Amino acid sequence: MLEEFCNSTFWNSSFLDSSEADLPLCFEQTVLVWIPLGFLWLLAPWQLLHVYRTKIKRSSITKLYLAKQVLVGFLLILAAIELVLVLTEDSGEATVPAIRYTNPSLYLGTWLLVLLIQYSRRWCIQKDSWFLSLFWILSILCGSFQFQTLIRTLLKDSNSNLAYSCLFFIGYALQILVLILSAFSEKDASSNNPSFTASFLSSITFSWYDSIVMKGYKQPLTLEDVWDVDEQITTKALVSKFEKYMVEELQKARKTLQKQQQRNTQGKSGERLHDLNKNQSQSQDILVLEEVKKKKKKSGTTEKFPKSWLVKSLFKTFYVILLKSFLLKLVFDLLTFLNPQLLKLLISFANDPDMYVWTGYFYSVLFFVVALIQSLCLQSYFQMCFMLGVNVRTTIMASIYKKALTLSNQARKQYTIGETVNLMSVDAQKLMDVTNFIHLLWSNVLQIALSIYFLWAELGPSILAGVGVMILLIPVNGLLASKSRAIQVKNMKNKDKRLKIMNEILSGIKILKYFAWEPSFKNQVHELRKKELKNLLTFGQMQSVMVFLLYLTPVLVSVITFSVYTLVDSNNVLDAEKAFTSITLFNILRFPLSMLPMVISSLLQASVSRERLEKYLGGDDLDTSAIRRDSSSDKAVQFSEASFTWDRDSEATIRDVNLDIMPGQLVAVVGTVGSGKSSLMSAMLGEMEDVHGHITIKGTIAYVPQQSWIQNGTIKDNILFGSELDEKRYQQVLEACALLPDLEVLPGGDLAEIGEKGINLSGGQKQRISLARAVDAHVGRHIFNKVLGPNGLLKGKTRLLVTHSIHFLPQVDEIVVLGNGTILEKGSYNTLLAKKGLFAKILKTFTKQTGPEGEATVNEDSEEDDDCGLMPSVEEIPEEVASLTMKRENSLHRTLSRSSRSRSRHQKSLRNSLKTRNVNTLKEEEEPVKGQKLIKKEFIQTGKVKFSIYLKYLRAIGWYLIFLIIFAYVINSVAYIGSNLWLSAWTNDSKAFNGTNYPASQRDMRIGVYGVLGLAQGVFVLMANLLSAHGSTHASNILHRQLLNNILQAPMSFFDTTPTGRIVNRFAGDISTVDDTLPQSLRSWILCFLGIISTLVMICTATPVFIIVIIPLSIIYVSIQIFYVATSRQLKRLDSVTRSPIYSHFSETVSGLSVIRAFEHQQRFLKHNEVGIDTNQKCVFSWIVSNRWLAVRLELIGNLIVFFSSLMMVIYKATLSGDTVGFVLSNALNITQTLNWLVRMTSEIETNIVAVERINEYIKVENEAPWVTDKRPPPGWPSKGEIRFNNYQVRYRPELDLVLRGITCDIRSMEKIGVVGRTGAGKSSLTNGLFRILEAAGGQIIIDGVDIASIGLHDLREKLTIIPQDPILFSGSLRMNLDPFNHYSDEEIWKALELAHLKTFVAGLQLGLSHEVAEAGDNLSIGQRQLLCLARALLRKSKILIMDEATAAVDLETDHLIQMTIQKEFSHCTTITIAHRLHTIMDSDKIIVLDNGKIVEYGSPQELLRNSGPFYLMAKEAGIENVNSTSF
Repeated sequence: MLEEFCNSTFWNSSFLDSSEADLPLCFEQTVLVWIPLGFLWLLAPWQLLHVYRTKIKRSSITKLYLAKQVLVGFLLILAAIELVLVLTEDSGEATVPAIRYTNPSLYLGTWLLVLLIQYSRRWCIQKDSWFLSLFWILSILCGSFQFQTLIRTLLKDSNSNLAYSCLFFIGYALQILVLILSAFSEKDASSNNPSFTASFLSSITFSWYDSIVMKGYKQPLTLEDVWDVDEQITTKALVSKFEKYMVEELQKARKTLQKQQQRNTQGKSGERLHDLNKNQSQSQDILVLEEVKKKKKKSGTTEKFPKSWLVKSLFKTFYVILLKSFLLKLVFDLLTFLNPQLLKLLISFANDPDMYVWTGYFYSVLFFVVALIQSLCLQSYFQMCFMLGVNVRTTIMASIYKKALTLSNQARKQYTIGETVNLMSVDAQKLMDVTNFIHLLWSNVLQIALSIYFLWAELGPSILAGVGVMILLIPVNGLLASKSRAIQVKNMKNKDKRLKIMNEILSGIKILKYFAWEPSFKNQVHELRKKELKNLLTFGQMQSVMVFLLYLTPVLVSVITFSVYTLVDSNNVLDAEKAFTSITLFNILRFPLSMLPMVISSLLQASVSRERLEKYLGGDDLDTSAIRRDSSSDKAVQFSEASFTWDRDSEATIRDVNLDIMPGQLVAVVGTVGSGKSSLMSAMLGEMEDVHGHITIKGTIAYVPQQSWIQNGTIKDNILFGSELDEKRYQQVLEACALLPDLEVLPGGDLAEIGEKGINLSGGQKQRISLARAVDAHVGRHIFNKVLGPNGLLKGKTRLLVTHSIHFLPQVDEIVVLGNGTILEKGSYNTLLAKKGLFAKILKTFTKQTGPEGEATVNEDSEEDDDCGLMPSVEEIPEEVASLTMKRENSLHRTLSRSSRSRSRHQKSLRNSLKTRNVNTLKEEEEPVKGQKLIKKEFIQTGKVKFSIYLKYLRAIGWYLIFLIIFAYVINSVAYIGSNLWLSAWTNDSKAFNGTNYPASQRDMRIGVYGVLGLAQGVFVLMANLLSAHGSTHASNILHRQLLNNILQAPMSFFDTTPTGRIVNRFAGDISTVDDTLPQSLRSWILCFLGIISTLVMICTATPVFIIVIIPLSIIYVSIQIFYVATSRQLKRLDSVTRSPIYSHFSETVSGLSVIRAFEHQQRFLKHNEVGIDTNQKCVFSWIVSNRWLAVRLELIGNLIVFFSSLMMVIYKATLSGDTVGFVLSNALNITQTLNWLVRMTSEIETNIVAVERINEYIKVENEAPWVTDKRPPPGWPSKGEIRFNNYQVRYRPELDLVLRGITCDIRSMEKIGVVGRTGAGKSSLTNGLFRILEAAGGQIIIDGVDIASIGLHDLREKLTIIPQDPILFSGSLRMNLDPFNHYSDEEIWKALELAHLKTFVAGLQLGLSHEVAEAGDNLSIGQRQLLCLARALLRKSKILIMDEATAAVDLETDHLIQMTIQKEFSHCTTITIAHRLHTIMDSDKIIVLDNGKIVEYGSPQELLRNSGPFYLMAKEAGIENVNSTSF
């Protein structure tokens, strides 16, 4: 039929059977024309529909668009011309074949369609459609056959069909032009990210990424250079999509869980009844046992939580990407098996002299095309998988953050902050790794099946021997893998412990320095590290054995298979086709076999992570149903029969509380330490589990917690806490909270940066900022008398105050006395006094003569409920109100500001200057004040990693070892080349002998030598790996030891300016890189490098001409590598720099949850987290693309090597035999992967060596003075405890001003000295100077005749004792907290505890002295922690005692006890007390009044009270008339 259609032969195979083969013209004009057209017409409707559905604003016309349309217009005109020509020709006698009409008409329609499609694409972001590009490519490929046929005909007969041929040539050229044009991308106004607008060709080759690579090569990339991620994969979009499915799946999972539990309980209850009836008297014991069992069970891992919902929800969220990548992988796998078949054809071509040359060229081109398609499929597949991985990680991280904000306390208790952060960093990462390789599960099985099928076709049943060996090795590998996994799990535990200790060391570094405890903690860390390294070494050895087996496998398999093949039947002779095709197949098989166990083990690892995540994300949310919000209620807060607990299993902490608080009341809550005052607050905030009853609240809440929670940021950010800045109100808040004087002291005023956890602020400043935050959320208020008190602005507000300070109780409306979680008494001050109950008793002890004004100390725990009452307008606030502070500095503070009236003018000017400063930030960025930026920006290394860093690492391994390792690897390569050459010689035998006369001795020798060479490869790799495992463990040990020793000797200023997270990161991330990833990368790199060299050597031995090809290719290769590495390294750095803020923000959030929830700022924090994750995501995304960009280009080089080597084989066919061809090509086919791997490894080493660089940065940190010097103080020093300050000066950091400006005073032996002064006067700097936390900037301190600067730090610090401001404890036993070096006997410790009034408490604990203290001492109340610090001091018994604001969180009784203890026990000491309540120091021998770093007054209290100086004013303010008028 088709013959008539075009009036000539359609198909005749004789056309191909000649040295000048060609296809019939009819075939070319029908089939080859209709293939591309059919493709276009089939897909066009779908495309147009898709465009119609997803259209956006039409974009403007570009030159590129016009050019394309014009060219297609020309094509349309050509088709019309051709049609006209045919019609005019038709008038002649000869009948024109039908094909001449149909084709031009088809083309007319097609070009119109193309015009329409190109026009429609203007409504899309991506202007170039993928299927049009494919159509052009197809059309040009199919047209090329007709093109050469027409040229041949014209050469034979110059005027046959000239017009038609000319039209065809012009059309063909136009099509090529259109294809070239469609390779360019059109920019789109709506999107600046080129990946959206990239044309099809640009996106499959990742050429749109060139601009970034160029930029990264010229200068280091910054965050601004990296494009934002696509809308659909922003954190917000992903999470909202994921949550939809998560909710469904969770509900299902919870239902199944309930069913299971019902089944279980039914089974159990029956048994229990049966047991109990047997013997009633036993029942008690049984119940007790049951309880114990329950406890044990709880500690086990059998907890019930909804399982196996996470994977389902993730699958539903991401199934589209999974399907797409599935298809690409399938295509890739099938094409992989074309290579050995093509190789086989080429070998037979080389062996058969009669074959036409064009077949050889055809095979070569086919080789190249297959490889190219394979590369593109593989890269797109990888791109999708890695994107999927990143998206999964993002989703998980964001979900964890979201969950953390709502998780119930019960669930939260199971995790320390570190563990929660681990979920986010480690477990999310594990899931990401698995999703990257999820397709390998089915793909590996498919590849194995296909390989075995093709091998069977080559060698028949003999391959079963080889495959058998492989299968036997799988369980061995599996066993090793599970063993090494067990080691890793053990090591993770060690790592967690080590990091926990590190975290605590860094949080409590000040205490360690004060007490000279660093060595003890250092040894703890070293012990853990020792275990860790031991495991690491074992792990390394196991890995080596696994690699050894991996290496042996292909060698063993080929040896066994070939031996069996030749031994089974004497007719079987190994020829080149069989041998090399099989080897290629074995090489293909080796990959899935080695990957399968890895994929499975990473799946297992991920399943552990999955369970942990399911447990966390499926945990119970905070149940705030017991907190009712009712704006119409007549009471501000109402507790009805409320019982609340912290832990469902223990008894209630708050019991049956009934309490009504009226709107506008000021209520004080008092009670002893541990009476449940803080818990009452927490219950109101909904932080506790409800047992029964409820709390009704009217209005919103502002909350000032007992321990202030300060974020890392500026002071201003901390006060505004996300609300809008109202300048006037803000200033009033600053003034009311007495922050103006602080802002004068701090560099940069309210823009001074606060370190993590507020590390660079004094306790008072933290507390004031925390209060200002609460105040700011609710209009400025002056604190007690003017704000909280009965005449204050807050008259209309309800105020709840938890306090230990009794002096202002007379002014409150109602007092609630708590004891053991219940309300013991409540009523006004006078009623309670008249009642003569508990309260009256407490009061009697302490108030002998307190003036009515009392000392206005404001609560630790103040909580204000903002009602709907009218807000006092800002104008009403009197200007000249004395500032008042939170914590105990007010009275001093106030006096000082009064004593210098000029001050208040100064304050005003400061305030105005703050105002003006905010206004003036219009154009010029101000220069930050020196010292304002506290946290140094994390130093991002840019450019190449210095060679010295590599040397440092290699030196740590040891040169001798390195030489041996490299030597072993080289011998392995030599053996590899040898075995290949030997195989080539062996296959050559098939020409000399046919099966019948093949001598047995020859055969055995061939097999024997081949086997020995194979074994040699394995053995040397094993040797090299074992050596490198030893070397790298040794290096890890050295680096960690240097890092730890140096960090512990860093001065305090280093810890003030470096966030803990950053230091921990060195100990966590960087050390683990040096432990695990770096050695592996180095090993792989050496192997790859030598592998490539040996392959090239082999190719060049066969065809020396190949060197000509290698030189330009290697130049291109190296240049691509240089371009890529610069970009990739910087992106990797950006990734790690943008990742740490996510984690530190997360841990900050977890520690400040109660505040965030009280202020209801969850959304803002979620937003912050989303922005952080997106910033990180765009870096990771860019990094993934950069890898793909590289891979596409490298694979092209690899493919070219294969192409050229196959061309050489064709060109030099005459001089080469089949075995050489097989030998060269089977190796060349391997090279693509290896080349890719080499660059990957190079950049991996570059990125991982950064870890060494970062560790090295901290190994080089400046140290403080040595701990012990040659000059030791005399034994028994200080025997008297005399302290002399000689014009002593000190500053915090070199760039800041002096804090103490020349202090001179003598303190005699056994004197009691009190130090007073407002915040920033330099009180704490005095202590820091004594302990040499700060080194003198001038002058000296002499203790008992020894200048303290002349001796070692530990010699000094061990002889002084301090009771610090913040009671910091470490996790570990109580005993360890008191005496980490085991210097003292148990008796001494119990004695100290007794004196610190803790004996009864500790004796009451189950474990006594070995009671475990939680992280940061969370399971003790703040009062108890303070008493423990007292016990520490009592144990030391040194001659000099320093007390810093130590009575912060202790109720009055305990306070009294502490004072008595100190007076009695430390009577033989010189005591320096830094005071905030004057009462504390009225019985001192001398008082030092500091102001602005100088001593303004110094003398006994009596003297100072006589002169009307600053001290007198303070005392008067506090209601102290003479020395005896104090209650202490």
